Amino acid sequence: MRIRLNKIKKFLGELALIIAKHTFLSCLFLFLLALIFGGFLLYEYIIKTQRAVPEITEKPFLLEEKTYQEVLETWQVQEKKFREANSKKYSNPFEKPTLEEVTPEEELTE
Repeated sequence: MRIRLNKIKKFLGELALIIAKHTFLSCLFLFLLALIFGGFLLYEYIIKTQRAVPEITEKPFLLEEKTYQEVLETWQVQEKKFREANSKKYSNPFEKPTLEEVTPEEELTE
């Protein structure tokens, strides 16, 4: 076991020296490897998917009128609330309220 570890360490050290001595070829090899990998990804995820024929479903998409009306009503209610909130005037919480702004409940608590 000890002998194998020493052999592996020696091999990796020599490999590092060889790569350092032939830097240009090492960079060229890594660049070509990256190009091949990129080409594979391009083919797999773009070209291959464009060539695939999509399946045609037998039933066309049908819109359920009842569900559509419910969603439309919900949107209209939300739009109405949004418009009301835009016109509502809020009091400044950092100012002391004037006599006109004080409600009867607030008078009892003060």
